[in-house]
Amino acid sequence: MGTISERTRKNGSKSYTAQIRLKQKGKVVHTEALTFERKPAAKAWLKKRETELAEPGALERLKAADPILADVIDEYIGTSLKAMGKTKAQCLRLIKKHPLAAKRCSTIASHDLSSFAKDLKGGWLPEGEIDVFETDVGEGDRENPCRQPQTVGNYMSHLGSVFAIARPMWGYSLDKTAFEDAVAVTNRLGIISRSQERDRRPTIVELENLLAFFADRSARTPQSSPMGKIILFAIFSTRRQEEITVIRWADYEPNNDRYLVRDMKHPGQKIGNDVWCTLLPEAKAVIEAMPRDADEIFPYNSGTISRNFTDACKLLGIENLHFHDLRHEGISRLFEMGWDIPRVATVSAHRSWSSLKRYTHIRQVGDKFAGWKWLGTTKENI
Repeated sequence: MGTISERTRKNGSKSYTAQIRLKQKGKVVHTEALTFERKPAAKAWLKKRETELAEPGALERLKAADPILADVIDEYIGTSLKAMGKTKAQCLRLIKKHPLAAKRCSTIASHDLSSFAKDLKGGWLPEGEIDVFETDVGEGDRENPCRQPQTVGNYMSHLGSVFAIARPMWGYSLDKTAFEDAVAVTNRLGIISRSQERDRRPTIVELENLLAFFADRSARTPQSSPMGKIILFAIFSTRRQEEITVIRWADYEPNNDRYLVRDMKHPGQKIGNDVWCTLLPEAKAVIEAMPRDADEIFPYNSGTISRNFTDACKLLGIENLHFHDLRHEGISRLFEMGWDIPRVATVSAHRSWSSLKRYTHIRQVGDKFAGWKWLGTTKENI
């Protein structure tokens, strides 16, 4: 009825997962699993649970409002009235493929959740799956990833949403306190952490090297995405890469120097958060240089944009520069030019100073890009 499987982690240590499956008439009617650091502990738990499950009525009690975590995740996704962001939905579906998701709600303890976080930190990923936060896999490489604590924290945060409502909403015995204990422990151990604020801004030399690199690529392969234009637009529009790829020609109002970003990222409103943004002359010049052969102004995949940028930085020896840092650059530039907070917010679309100031890293006074040679080349094939 029970089995123990041994697994070697990437750091060389071993874990032992004890799993129980109960069948009736050839069908699996109950399954649960628990992971241990030592095999004797796994054997002891397995023996104890087998004895408990052999008692009269044990299976019926388990079935009473005690589904497996994967089913609760499905119910959470399916019944949430608030529109769920794409990343969160993908993250939860990925979690469903971890052994933790096969456990009954009543059996999930803080050590199970801590082990899950530890697996994520070590790079756990189902075969054939792509990490939701692929660009955040920082230590190691794509073949042997080791996730950053901030990334693991993102996974745990999304799972925490399920724990927060399962008991009050449906009466399922998911222990919110156990989840909070696991978060406290893994945070103390450095397995998870909050996202760190970045102050990295590209230098003029770095940007010129990137733009020259992509100009050369465009000359050799004209069918490739115009990364030069995308980089310039990212700086002078202060838009995120996901937002850049969804801006439509129909939502562009050149006479009013503005454009609409649909479903803009917001922590409490994922869908329907459509925001008009002020269009700066430099960003407008890039838009006017784009062909009008698609509904979107930049009809490209945001993930491809990120990979192109990351790969180019690696080839050019540019360290620790993310595509998102271009947004920091654009916002900081406006403050350096003497713009006040409300005026900057019309470009960046921030709703509060507390969130806007995270992107503000003033280094000088005046326009860093005044007279910059690349501003006059947006109509070229860059």
